[in-house]
Amino acid sequence: MAKQQNDPQPPADSVNGPQDSSAGETGKGRPTPKRREAEAANKRPLVPTDRKAAAASDKAKTRAERARAQAGLAAGDERYLPARDRGPVRRFVRDYIDARWNLGEFFLPASFVVVLGVLFAGRNANIALASIVLLYVLVFASLIDAYIASRGLKKRVLERFGEVPKGTVSYGLMRAFQIRPSRLPKPQVKHGGLPS
Repeated sequence: MAKQQNDPQPPADSVNGPQDSSAGETGKGRPTPKRREAEAANKRPLVPTDRKAAAASDKAKTRAERARAQAGLAAGDERYLPARDRGPVRRFVRDYIDARWNLGEFFLPASFVVVLGVLFAGRNANIALASIVLLYVLVFASLIDAYIASRGLKKRVLERFGEVPKGTVSYGLMRAFQIRPSRLPKPQVKHGGLPS
């Protein structure tokens, strides 16, 4: 019995909380919905009633999203660029290459002209030989121009960003050998307008 007298009992307020309900009534302000009502509110048909209209609206949404992404890619918007084109270094590389006159961008059209020259030369071996020599000259000139572009690009990226990330130069050279109108993202600078 002595043991029971030594254990003090906690006051009723600390066990059950405050007895005055008007002191700080907190709640969601509405009754909890019945399970049947909550399930009915969340029910949606698995298959829409008008499948053709649903498919047409899905196609329209997809087409609009694709058009927005294509426009963003062409404009150089970072949200729509693939991972290989993102970042300030890659933007600088694109601007640097787009500002230069690159022999590589004329390589594909010139190759096409050379192939046509060889085809239409017929039996005239001199025209065919001259066309092939012209193609080799263009190849070597393009390689020399690419070497000069890569050196300048490395130097400018190093000055501006402190390091040349892996793949930066090859990214720039791949862009230099593309025909200017077909480049994506589209060029943002004119020829001769080197980025500062």
